[in-house]
Amino acid sequence: MAKDFDHMEDSNRSANPTFDEVSDPARRQWLRGGAAALGALAAPGWLAGCVPVALAPRHAGGPGVPPSQGAAGAAGFRLGFSPVAMAAVDTVAVPAGYRAEVLLRWGDPVGIAGRMPAFRPDAANTAEDQALQAGMHHDGMAYFPLNGARRGLLAINHEYTDEGLLHPDGRAGWSPEKARKSMAAHGVSVIEVARGDDGWRVVRPSRYARRLTATTPMRLSGPAAGHPMMRTAADSTGRRVLGTFNNCANGQTPWGTYLTCEENWAGYFEGPAEPDAHQRRWGIAAGLGGWYRWHEADERFDARLHPNEPNRFGWVVEIDPADPASTPVKRTALGRAAHEGAATALTADGRAVVYMGEDARFEYIYKFVSRQRMRPGGAAANRELLDHGTLYVARFGADGRGQWLPLVHGQGPLTAAHGFADQGQVLIQSRQASDLLGATKMDRPEWTAVDPVTRTVYCTLTNNSARGRPGQPGPDAANPREANTMGQIIRWREDGDLDATTFTWDHLVLAGDPLAERPAARGNVHGDVFGSPDGLWVDPRGVLWVQTDASSSVMGQGDYARLPNNQMLACDPATGEFRRFLVGPRGCEVTGIAMAPDLRSLFVNIQHPGEPPNDESDPADPARHSSWPDGQGRPRSATVVITREDGGPIGS
Repeated sequence: MAKDFDHMEDSNRSANPTFDEVSDPARRQWLRGGAAALGALAAPGWLAGCVPVALAPRHAGGPGVPPSQGAAGAAGFRLGFSPVAMAAVDTVAVPAGYRAEVLLRWGDPVGIAGRMPAFRPDAANTAEDQALQAGMHHDGMAYFPLNGARRGLLAINHEYTDEGLLHPDGRAGWSPEKARKSMAAHGVSVIEVARGDDGWRVVRPSRYARRLTATTPMRLSGPAAGHPMMRTAADSTGRRVLGTFNNCANGQTPWGTYLTCEENWAGYFEGPAEPDAHQRRWGIAAGLGGWYRWHEADERFDARLHPNEPNRFGWVVEIDPADPASTPVKRTALGRAAHEGAATALTADGRAVVYMGEDARFEYIYKFVSRQRMRPGGAAANRELLDHGTLYVARFGADGRGQWLPLVHGQGPLTAAHGFADQGQVLIQSRQASDLLGATKMDRPEWTAVDPVTRTVYCTLTNNSARGRPGQPGPDAANPREANTMGQIIRWREDGDLDATTFTWDHLVLAGDPLAERPAARGNVHGDVFGSPDGLWVDPRGVLWVQTDASSSVMGQGDYARLPNNQMLACDPATGEFRRFLVGPRGCEVTGIAMAPDLRSLFVNIQHPGEPPNDESDPADPARHSSWPDGQGRPRSATVVITREDGGPIGS
């Protein structure tokens, strides 16, 4: 996920609405960088799960849902593990009675028959090798059963690359070959996994094994497909695109497909010296492509030559993991953004609803509602379900009420008179459309999750140190803290079914340390302290799992003085207690979460162990900050599987 850095100026400086304000993509490699309006925040009665204790009501007299309709998903459930102590460790620490085993490291072969190159510890694998191996920096993930809880598929995102680790000599002597290897280390892996008497293993070879990279052919669908703003010299139809990258969080559909989200894609394109208003709003500028330098190997990443190519990224991509011959599809009806999560659920009549955050400062929370109902028959029967429907953006009112504003051409200000020629342009320029509608600018919306029983929806707002800076939006009801380094989790309940256009909202928690020096960094966490909430998932019992992603440049100092490493916590649905379940290795982000259907195996991703404060490792000393998971040599992002020693359900 993107980081929030304080020591460089934020570029998004104007108030809502505007067409010209520059986003803060906050891509970790190239961009860094008063009194808090805390209030006493609590939930109305219908938000029964994970309520911080001893909090006064946030507002009185507002509409709500009777508590009986919002009871915790699993009555009487209690977390049964002892919390893990916070420490600056270089391992994955889990509770007593649990074990964590490494399943898939960066560079491990994914299992394509006859094409399984081994990882070379000196990083000398070629670009062709890397295209057959697990990519770098594992992120969002989902489990798809083949044989229940004993055999299945894992789809795993690979967000970005650390060039200092990826090549034997890092960036020295940068070449097209190095750029191609970097492209091959991005994207998605699909692997087959099986559980035997000796634990979980990757099945190799497997007919399902697959790598999708920054050069994999994909299809564009929905209202923006074929639009003039999507056409390029290489694709005059505007319907075919090569690759996906900066794949951050994800979603899993009820019809069995995987949704991977293209987050900070803008940082891969070299922009013009004088970008136009559209390019500025999305952060395309001169020097931007200088980090990855992909444009030196593939001119489509040079927006000076191909100004429409960036418009073909920033989408939610649907993948059928069970069909390795299928073509991934970028679903433009879900809008273009620095996409984070894509939590998917169904209305009572079977229509798909997808909740999405956009992980950038002062950007938005979205919801898509499909026009058609899901049909029986899995992926094959629902190939166009996400191509037709309505995209909405959220406005959070100060009275605890909220509204979903439709991003529909011809409605309200979204007309040709305001620069929107058609629905395709509304979706391509979803930020500008949301600006014009007056949606609420949020503190970096990250993952979304829907409680399968209560239908409460959650979104992590990881942090926003720029809130309240000169020229930037100040605190508001939904984002109540100035210079917000700790983040919060917001939640809402739709007024009726998930397709409703109004809702009641509240904060689940303001993250922070009660002993923090700054008042704005003191949260109201009941239980173990955390900051920068990011990964998020509600399991079938109603347990909310939260993962953190504070930058390695701030961990162990300032507001994070007592938090040297990132972590994962469980929120008890009955008591509201946050209990620390896992502490990750030094310098890592804890991300990606999935469980086998019997809830006895938990899959978690450890991203960028040993990440140095400047975000790129020294190739002369790659293990300086961490040697996880092998204890020597290059640190490697990896998928970990966690089980109980007695074989019981996780967390109970």
